[in-house]
Amino acid sequence: MQWAQVAVCLGVLLACAPLGLGADDRDAEQCSSCEVRQHSKLLRLHAIKAQILSKLRLKQAPNISRDAVKQLLPKAPPLQQLLDQYDVLGDDNKDVVLEDDEDHATTETIMAMATEPDPAVQVDRRPRCCFFSFSPKIQSSRVVRAQLWVHLRSAEEATTVFLQISRLKPATDGSRHVRIRSLKIDVKAGINSWQSIDVKQVLQVWLRQPETNWGIEINAFDSKGNDLAVTSAEPGEEGLQPFMEVKISENPKRLRRDSGLDCDENSPESRCCRYPLTVDFEDFGWDWIIAPKRYKANYCSGECEYMHLQKYPHTHLVNKANPRGTAGPCCTPTKMSPINMLYFNRKEQIIYGKIPSMVVDRCGCS
Repeated sequence: MQWAQVAVCLGVLLACAPLGLGADDRDAEQCSSCEVRQHSKLLRLHAIKAQILSKLRLKQAPNISRDAVKQLLPKAPPLQQLLDQYDVLGDDNKDVVLEDDEDHATTETIMAMATEPDPAVQVDRRPRCCFFSFSPKIQSSRVVRAQLWVHLRSAEEATTVFLQISRLKPATDGSRHVRIRSLKIDVKAGINSWQSIDVKQVLQVWLRQPETNWGIEINAFDSKGNDLAVTSAEPGEEGLQPFMEVKISENPKRLRRDSGLDCDENSPESRCCRYPLTVDFEDFGWDWIIAPKRYKANYCSGECEYMHLQKYPHTHLVNKANPRGTAGPCCTPTKMSPINMLYFNRKEQIIYGKIPSMVVDRCGCS
């Protein structure tokens, strides 16, 4: 009986032997930890690609090339303002906004590009501009602002431009144009410019009654009768076509980021820890994402100790020796935060919205 007790004690000591690892064993253990971290990193990258598409309700990434992006991007003040506010790598110390819907992205700004209107409102293929398409899911009550942006070519001399916006109707209805707005704008010679017009009420009517949205016609006549409004892409005028900027309220709630145990790639830490990971969308080949091109996503990796010893000591020893063969606690994100993103959707509209749960703020065992 005594020999049996000695054998058990020797077995326990042998099981605990890794605590006295030599230099080679420690190097091997650290190398193993590196492999685990690399595996965790690759899984995180694959998960991010799938999550973004899922949260944007996309079955696959929009097929928009880099050249197409350059042509579609409007060279206008509101887009530049959105781009200017991006810190490409993010700022982990800022307060962040968490939305109620953790499964899908929330839209904050839509930039709808002008397309050619339905032939029903055209005579001899005119007018060729402008129709704006909007999702029926947008509620008119949530529209905070709607601005129509029109680019004016330069005039030969200082003049007054009469900017007219008319709502289109089918030619069969008799009168095809219903005047919406008429503005007088003083322009200087040789200077082109962007003009913005409030069209919130027009858009709200379109959202409540989509059947009334046949598009609009835009004209900007100078004193000589020249139309200075850019309504179709002539050579050298790419990115100057009209577009509509719509801001939507989402009523977010505020929470502050909070980080737990942080490590870097050279850290000897074996416990569950948050590691840095920068996602580069250009590496994905995703040119349809305008900004950010990169962001800090972070990932979790490391060991999780059992909170309580099992009923039998040898069970605990076996579990420590073979943690992958047990259903013990895993190192996973316990707190995440969103990122803001500017991107093209499948309709080639520019969307500025919030993608929930894309940044790992804290890791823990669960």
